[in-house]
Amino acid sequence: MEKLLVFGHQNPDTDAVTSAISFAHYLNQMGVEAEAVALGEVNEETDFALRHFEADFPRVITAASNEVSAVALVDHNEFQQSVSDISNLEVKYVVDHHRISNFETANPLYYRAEPVGCTNTIIYKLFKEAEIAIPSQIAGLMVSAIISDTLLFKSPTCTAEDIKAAQALAELAELDLEAYGLELLKAGTALEKKSNEALLNMDAKSFSMGDKIVRVGQVNTVDIDEVLERQKDLEKLMEVTNASEGYDLFVLMITNIIENDSKILAVGSGAAKVETAFDVTLKDHTALLEGVVSRKKQVIPQLTEAYTN
Repeated sequence: MEKLLVFGHQNPDTDAVTSAISFAHYLNQMGVEAEAVALGEVNEETDFALRHFEADFPRVITAASNEVSAVALVDHNEFQQSVSDISNLEVKYVVDHHRISNFETANPLYYRAEPVGCTNTIIYKLFKEAEIAIPSQIAGLMVSAIISDTLLFKSPTCTAEDIKAAQALAELAELDLEAYGLELLKAGTALEKKSNEALLNMDAKSFSMGDKIVRVGQVNTVDIDEVLERQKDLEKLMEVTNASEGYDLFVLMITNIIENDSKILAVGSGAAKVETAFDVTLKDHTALLEGVVSRKKQVIPQLTEAYTN
């Protein structure tokens, strides 16, 4: 059987990178040759996890059809979030925890999607179902993703299954969940050396909403005001990006991981949709969303409803 490439979404976060690694290991154990790759450079948080567990960094690709004819997608399914030549590839597997949108295949495939907080929670279940042992190093990477995606179990996306998986994986990796989790999350809030462009795109995804394309980025911080010191420059860059990429709206979520709130910065002709979606009034393009930390559960569904109703 030809080798598969396994990858998460563009602008990869910790779940996208480590779920590619863990699922590729699973496939190899199941007799399917697979290699984990990434669709972008890793961020500081993921870098911390990979170095902590002395794991190899996956190589970065911009196209896949020059290497393989088939791929496996993890932590995403929407084609605009995937590799540039996804339409020229056969998707053999998908493991994901997001909405299903803008996705179809010509052939049957293995598709596993569950409403949990992290893709690696699903992959943990796959290992258990197949009775495949999880190496300590991979267990550490997997629990890192669960910590990241659930904000150490504080996100509304977190489920009992995520907590159960994290506890089991932490035991395999010989980790103190709380202590390691705080170190990991703090590693991801080092933003002062990031350029404005990097800040906007470090964790940004594009979504189809009705006949519009909405770009939603998210940065985690312990000081929202520190990020907003760059507001004017960020707004200008968002306007340029909207014009060049055809986005109707660009929303940046600035999430305080200590207070569990987000302030949004919205730029574009769809700004009124933001006010409708969250029942807020934008002031100077911003609004505070109390208790909002999850793009997947607390932002995308609300915006989608505002655009389609």
